[in-house]
Amino acid sequence: MASKSFSRLIRFLARDGRTYYGDALLPSGVSDIRAARQARLISGDIFGTHTVTDTVADIRLLLSPLAPQDVRTVRCLGLNYEQHAHEANMPIPTYPVLFYKPATSLSGPTDPIPVSPLAQEGQGLDYECELVAVIGKTCREVPEDKALDYVLGYAVGNDVSHRDWQIKRGGGQWGLGKGFDGWAPFGPGIVSRHLIQDPQTLKISTRLNGMTVQESSTKDMIFSVKKTIAFLSQGTTLLPGDVIFTGTPQGVGMGRKPQLWLKDGDVVEVELEKVGTCRNKVEFETSGPASKL
Repeated sequence: MASKSFSRLIRFLARDGRTYYGDALLPSGVSDIRAARQARLISGDIFGTHTVTDTVADIRLLLSPLAPQDVRTVRCLGLNYEQHAHEANMPIPTYPVLFYKPATSLSGPTDPIPVSPLAQEGQGLDYECELVAVIGKTCREVPEDKALDYVLGYAVGNDVSHRDWQIKRGGGQWGLGKGFDGWAPFGPGIVSRHLIQDPQTLKISTRLNGMTVQESSTKDMIFSVKKTIAFLSQGTTLLPGDVIFTGTPQGVGMGRKPQLWLKDGDVVEVELEKVGTCRNKVEFETSGPASKL
């Protein structure tokens, strides 16, 4: 029977060669969206009036959960887990540490992580598993106790970073070291806020070539999702399609002894409880694709 709202929003390439939004169908007892093989097609506006239809399509490939035209901004928080701040030898921030990534940094749950020749210079290619909140309704000056009402849903993402370009070569700005194409894979879908009513109780982790390198809980966040949205909406309008990466826990390569940097061919998996896993392979480019006029 058709329903009025999704549970697990995905964007996918179907076996008929077309791209759709859909509501993922999962086997009984499975919560990882990556396991979905079929989805019910969605018609209408995913941020407004839409219907989950009775039409079922086979999934050929899971794509980035939001189409490029549906993304507004990509906001990110730095130093938002207490133990991560400790491993970075940084003080606990008084206010959320905000930076932005370009929309072109977003990619899908199985896409390669491209590393351009510029990003191969120096050291410090790093991983960061993060809970990702997607705004579903326009909001401004939102009180904390109402903030989650404006969330479309939650995904998991990897805030791929290059520490030399972020810190040593960035002139105090983080954007260059975190903003390369494809350096924010997220997904594997967006789980409705109605299914995840408390985003601060979720296990979150990273595996590098099968080895667990980050393992924590979103309860360690310094600024919870609702605190973050309430703060970011002060004097600033948040729009449907705004994507918010909410920070990473301890265990990043920069904080390990010895430090652990990503290499060409490495496979990185980031996982969030009740959402699923993104699995992305690091691919060093010999040269970037040229623009065509």
